[in-house]
Amino acid sequence: MTFSTRLLLVLSAVALLACGCTRRADSNGELQLVWGRPGISEGRFRKPRAIAIDQYDHLYICDMTARIQVFDADGNFLRVWQTPAHDTGRPTGMNFDREGNLVVADTHYFRVLFYAPDGTLLRTLGGKQGHEPGEFGLVTNTVQDKAGCYYVSEYGEYDRIQKFTRDGKFLLQWGGHGDQPGQFVRPQSLDIDDAGQIWVADAGNHRIQVFDGEGKLQFTWGHEGAAPGELSYPYAVKLDGKGHVYVCEFGNSRVQKFTLDGKSLGCFGTAGHEPGELANPWGIVIDSEGRIHIIDSENHRVERIRM
Repeated sequence: MTFSTRLLLVLSAVALLACGCTRRADSNGELQLVWGRPGISEGRFRKPRAIAIDQYDHLYICDMTARIQVFDADGNFLRVWQTPAHDTGRPTGMNFDREGNLVVADTHYFRVLFYAPDGTLLRTLGGKQGHEPGEFGLVTNTVQDKAGCYYVSEYGEYDRIQKFTRDGKFLLQWGGHGDQPGQFVRPQSLDIDDAGQIWVADAGNHRIQVFDGEGKLQFTWGHEGAAPGELSYPYAVKLDGKGHVYVCEFGNSRVQKFTLDGKSLGCFGTAGHEPGELANPWGIVIDSEGRIHIIDSENHRVERIRM
């Protein structure tokens, strides 16, 4: 651990103690750690907005410099690389597939990038803008099912999800722009459960939609608002495998915990810049200990909590 990292963690701890405890009075979660600060050097961020976690609890975070930086669960910097092109935009979503590769939604280049954990670019999917099968709009996220098939979400003119084989052959698509069941307005994030159902954070419609692997809608819940149980621009959805769903809300600057059928179990965060507050968070991951790591985009940092 470098001196600067140790200093930052100490300052974070001091800030938490100044609050009187690690639990905010207006929150159902416990704040454990705050780390990161603005900048473009190693270990610093400029509006981070994509996060993924590997089997070793290493955090992969992409910011507006198009750098993918890797940290341990306590915020210690490990390594960095940059996406091949970034003049017209930066990635907005990342996940690990079942092969252990980092799958990056290279949003403004209409493609998906596949990396080894050390940053070696393995292959790409797509790269041509369009509405035909295998072409993409603005790609947001990717998940892989047990059969090896990939599901890719995109927004813009198309607002859909496409399904591909392991080697990139187009299989099917569903969705379309709109607010009716099965339609989307910026499907920003995906997760997949043990039954192979695809969970979609339908950000612009302020709801969660769940589909089977053939694109058939199973159920949907959520509506716009700021009260517990309501949503405002859900930018990330994550399942913990224990019957809970965590939703990161860009609009409400909070993380909310739900049952699988959409009952709110608590909220963490409110808009602001102090420890335990958030400013337009973009994403979350859950580590092997059940801790939630939030990329607090406008505050250029990461907060680790437990709910």
